[in-house]
Amino acid sequence: MKNWSIRIGTFGGTEIRIHVTFLLLLAFIGWNGASQGGLPAGFKMMGFLIAMFTCVLLHEFGHVIAASRYGIKTPNITLLPIGGVASLERMPRDPSQEFVVALAGPAVNIVIAAAIFIWRGFMPYTLTDAGLIHGSFLDRLMNWNILMVVFNMIPAFPMDGGRVLRALLAMFLDYGKATRLAAGIGQSIAALGAVIALFVAGNPLLLIIAMFIFLSAGQEATYVTEQESMRGLLVRDAMVTDFHSLPAGSVLKDAVAQLLSGSQHDFPVLDAQAGFNGMLTRTALIAALAEHGSQHPVSNVTESCPTTLDPGDLLTEGMEKLTSSSSPVLPVLDPFTGGLVGLLTAENIAEMLMVRAALGTTIK
Repeated sequence: MKNWSIRIGTFGGTEIRIHVTFLLLLAFIGWNGASQGGLPAGFKMMGFLIAMFTCVLLHEFGHVIAASRYGIKTPNITLLPIGGVASLERMPRDPSQEFVVALAGPAVNIVIAAAIFIWRGFMPYTLTDAGLIHGSFLDRLMNWNILMVVFNMIPAFPMDGGRVLRALLAMFLDYGKATRLAAGIGQSIAALGAVIALFVAGNPLLLIIAMFIFLSAGQEATYVTEQESMRGLLVRDAMVTDFHSLPAGSVLKDAVAQLLSGSQHDFPVLDAQAGFNGMLTRTALIAALAEHGSQHPVSNVTESCPTTLDPGDLLTEGMEKLTSSSSPVLPVLDPFTGGLVGLLTAENIAEMLMVRAALGTTIK
C-alpha cells in the first residue's frame, strides 16, 4: 500500500499519506461534476469530497490519539477511496483499552455532526434531509459524519463495531474465542450484505464492500489464532541459528555464491570484530548486481537494521516487530555480548508453528 501512496505531511509522529487511487477518484468526481454543470460544479464536488475525507482523517486520528494513551504508536494513516487506514503498531489486548480505541473514531464523527447541527441553529432535521447529494454543504457534511458512525459501527471486522464487539466478548471469553466469534458474526453480516447486493439492491459497490468485510474478518481471526499459538514462546524458540554471514569487506560476487549454495535469501553483514553491521537482502543484492556488477562492495548496499531482538523476547512481540519492519528478517543479538546469535523470519515462525500443530506439543 505504501508504494502506491503519496506522503502529504506528518502530524504528531504519524505520517499522512494519500493513495493514488484516491487522487483518481478526486479527478473523476471533478470531471463528472464539470461535465454536468461546468467547472464551478466540478470544483464544488471536489471540495465536498475533500471535506468528506478530512472528516475521515479526523476519525482516524481519533483512533491514533486514543491508542497513544496506551503507548501504542501509529506510523502512518493512508486515505483510500473506501476510507482511511490507521496503521497502529498493534491493537490493545486489554478489552477495555480496545473498546476505547475502537470508539474513539466514531466519537470524533459524532462531535463533528453535533457541532454542525449546533452551528446551523438547531433547525428541524428529518430523515428526508439525510442525503449526500442535495442540501447545503454543511447539511451534507453532517449527514456524511452520521453515515460514518452508522457504517463503522457495523459489528464486523475491520469496522470499529467489530472491534467493539470483540472487546465486549473478550470481557467474558478467552481473547481468541472472542475474536473467532466476532469474526464469525461479521462474516455472517457480510454474507447477508452480499446477498442483498446481488439480488435486491443490484449494487456492485455494496458487493465489493461485503467481500472486503468477509475477507478482513477471516484475516483477523487467522492473525489472532496465530498469536494465540505463540503464547509462551520466546524468540529463541523460532529463530534461525544455522545461517551464513558476510564480512563487511565482501563483494557482491561472494554474496551470490552464498545465495546460490543454499536456501538463505538475506545475509547479516559483520564488521571486523564480528559485530552486527546490517543486512544484505536479496532484493538489494539483485538490484546492486544489475546496476554495479559483481565486484561492487557489499558494504555499499548493506541496509541498517535499527530493530533488533533479544533471544528472551516474547515471540508475539518479535513477530509484531518483524511485521512492522521493512526488512524480511530481524537479527537476534546476545543481550550481554551484542553478538549475532540468530535470525527471525516469518517463514521459520510458520514452519515452527506447523510442526507444533502436527505434533500437538511444544518444540524446545
